[in-house]
Amino acid sequence: MNIASIRTIVESGVDVEALLRAEEAILEGLSPEIVIPGEDEGEQLTHVIAARWVLEHRGDTGCDTMTAIREYTKRVRASIG
Repeated sequence: MNIASIRTIVESGVDVEALLRAEEAILEGLSPEIVIPGEDEGEQLTHVIAARWVLEHRGDTGCDTMTAIREYTKRVRASIG
């Protein structure tokens, strides 16, 4: 997971629906319509899921991008830890 990549996706202006389509494409082994940074499909999928969560969280809470990303990374660390 690369925070800069997630931020790039979020700040590119893409919407949640486009991220859902990109997620589906990656899961089906297809190329997504939008550019998703990542070394392989697994990393791309991670970035898409994270970016979608960040966009949804921003919309729900009104927080800024970096706050939402920090909250996402806290959730990931808690789930691993």
